[in-house]
Amino acid sequence: LNSTTKKVVLGVFLALLVALPFTGGGGPGNTRFTEFEIPIVGFLSANDWLLLLTIAAVYAIGALGLNILTGLAGQVSLGHAFFMGIGAYTAAWLGAAEGPLIGLGLPMWIWLPAAGLMAAAVGVLVAPTAVRVRGLYLAIVTLGLVFIGEYVFRNWRSLTGGSQSGRTFPGLEVRLWKEEEPFLATSTDGTWMTLEGKRFLFILALLVMFVLLAKNIQRTRVGRAFQAIRDRDVAAEVMGVNEFKYKLMAFGISSFFAGASGALFVSLLGRTIPERWNLLLSVQFIAIVLIGGAGTVSGTLMGSAFVILLPRIVQSFTEWLNDAIAEGGIIAAIADPIVSTGTGDFGIINTQPGVAPGLSLLQANQVIYGLLIIAFLIFEPLGLYGIWLRVRNYWKGWPFTY
Repeated sequence: LNSTTKKVVLGVFLALLVALPFTGGGGPGNTRFTEFEIPIVGFLSANDWLLLLTIAAVYAIGALGLNILTGLAGQVSLGHAFFMGIGAYTAAWLGAAEGPLIGLGLPMWIWLPAAGLMAAAVGVLVAPTAVRVRGLYLAIVTLGLVFIGEYVFRNWRSLTGGSQSGRTFPGLEVRLWKEEEPFLATSTDGTWMTLEGKRFLFILALLVMFVLLAKNIQRTRVGRAFQAIRDRDVAAEVMGVNEFKYKLMAFGISSFFAGASGALFVSLLGRTIPERWNLLLSVQFIAIVLIGGAGTVSGTLMGSAFVILLPRIVQSFTEWLNDAIAEGGIIAAIADPIVSTGTGDFGIINTQPGVAPGLSLLQANQVIYGLLIIAFLIFEPLGLYGIWLRVRNYWKGWPFTY
């Protein structure tokens, strides 16, 4: 942040995020500090939106790691879901209570860093094979990790619980050791803040730490070496940059972020199955980096929020179109070819699964992901960050055109 204006804007933005869980009311039995609703973004204080923002923050932590590997170092990876799974099951092994499945019941300050370190260790082990290839070949190698991971997770039932029931994961509770009452718990609703609000603030604090770490890596000698390898690896090696060493470091750092993100993600879910760590999850992270803007920390944060909130936005928009069709009028005529509401109706998006033709909401979201990736690669390679730069530069020069 090289200007006072940027610092003030960032401070106001963080203050708004911190204020969200305290405002807007929390529903029956979940009263908050104040029922005042923040203008424009006040709807985000609702519990369901807060949960989505929390998931977006967790995804942002993982995407920051992929951005370091792909955006900074230029190494295309489709194996991010594998490293998230490593982190998730490390957290389960160390943090979950003893029972039918293995678990040591250790506190969060042990299992969360360990999840990142275990994923980083695995990343460093597989990196020597991966860094010897480039481009599409590297993508295929990392893609193989996802399928290997799915097979291992599915068959290691004593750790993962298998495909049928999965397993439970440790919650976001801070204990000094194994005492009954946690030092800090996010698993119960409070007087001033709901469960979703507590989780949001806790994850937000962790996200700020990871953002600072990623930003500082980008500005150090290591970050500049990553960028040199990305832009021209042969020239970088001629200038004395050890390509193998720095690619190894990029894989290790990226895997650490992914492992921590996977551990936090399953702590929010509470229970999941091995099939969650699949290719679609890796593609989601690729979408976050490309849509947000590869190589930029700010773009990664924008992309995470956009990709996670997009399904909810599409759902809300579809429901609004449904209501408009029921009421009739000009909007109904426009909405009719977009939304399918019955057996005799045709529309792109289907709101009656099994009855009406068209794409389900899940399928529509996947199509939108693909179209957005293509659109940003063609028209705006810097993604949402590039759009933000254009808007910012326009207002910096306004009202002049030069």
